[in-house]
Amino acid sequence: MSPRVPAATPARAPLPRVRVGCAGWSIPSRHAPLFGDGDSHLARYATRFDVAEINSTFYRPHQARTFERWAASVPARFRFCAKLPKAITHDARLQGTGDALTAFFDALAGLGAKLGGVLVQLPPGLAFEARVADRFFAMLRRRSGTRVACEPRHASWFTPAADAVLLRHAVARAAADPARVPEATVPGGAGQVARWSYWRWHGAPRIYYSRYDDAALRALAEALAGAGSARAPAWCILDNTAHGHAMDDAARLQAFLNRR
Repeated sequence: MSPRVPAATPARAPLPRVRVGCAGWSIPSRHAPLFGDGDSHLARYATRFDVAEINSTFYRPHQARTFERWAASVPARFRFCAKLPKAITHDARLQGTGDALTAFFDALAGLGAKLGGVLVQLPPGLAFEARVADRFFAMLRRRSGTRVACEPRHASWFTPAADAVLLRHAVARAAADPARVPEATVPGGAGQVARWSYWRWHGAPRIYYSRYDDAALRALAEALAGAGSARAPAWCILDNTAHGHAMDDAARLQAFLNRR
């Protein structure tokens, strides 16, 4: 009798070095041909993109079952990034937020393994204070070990002192366009320690409204491809949603990356 040949183990698909998606997943009718079939906007969106930023968490709390429903609507390799509530970042300005952080992460547990990270966007007028920032990120880290990206918008956050706090808590500093300071055009903070780089392109010259031309998206594709690795992928979110340009821009950026 011939020896039994063990069944082959299916090869695992490589982890993506770059993920591209949008802030939200509502699909304008003119962009419907970009997507496959599905029983919801999110399910259709996930036929094209493998990441989405949840911006609605910035404005209002959601129940865990809402996150569970979203997680069930997308493939296993899809990931979400949830934006921290403005009640924490803008109203409380990072101070006295322990209970709010607990409530946020308790509900967010509904995403399970599909939670890929959290975005902390700071108000433009919030200057860096080492003690406040250190205490806040320590509180956050006691509640979650997920990837964290911070999008500061005050020049004082682009300093070695601020980078030291972000590094201590493994927080990436997001790259943004338009950039309020030159240093904001590239990712910073904890770098590889944070296990990702995070890019938010809001539309330029008119923030949230303008579309990007091909030259801008080609340059962005080059930067993302150079930054991403299997261990520390580059995530890029298109946030120019006001006139619906994010979907098309994300699709064109995806195409430029694929051509590489």
